[in-house]
Amino acid sequence: MEKYEQYQRVFDHFDSNGDGRICPVELRQCVGSIGGEMTAEEAEAAVVLMDSDGDGLLCLEDFVRIVEGAGEEEKAGDLKAAFKMYEMEGSGWITAKSLRRMLSRLGERRSVEECRNMIARFDMNGDGVLNFDEFKAMMSPS
Repeated sequence: MEKYEQYQRVFDHFDSNGDGRICPVELRQCVGSIGGEMTAEEAEAAVVLMDSDGDGLLCLEDFVRIVEGAGEEEKAGDLKAAFKMYEMEGSGWITAKSLRRMLSRLGERRSVEECRNMIARFDMNGDGVLNFDEFKAMMSPS
């Protein structure tokens, strides 16, 4: 089944009155059905924030953006966790030595010079280390 069809099925399930839109009450019920909690005020605010056409309801496209955005947040969290594994003792950057140490733990032997060269390819500000944004660019598929 295509991903868009899956979104449509989930959306239709949440759209309890079948009008093709999710209202704040339905959104609140959706969150409750998956074990979350949302007040009526939070549901109203969420719909206002995510509603692309200003009608006070979420259409399928709004819903897809929300679901895919949640996936992006999860990916960002995973990247932050990976970054912390590579960085040097909470310094906020990855050095050639810390990169070499982590690669060694993963069974990949590299010299400090090879690690410097790897860093240099993604070191946008030229400071010789990778900050989180540079690490994110390095990890993004090109």
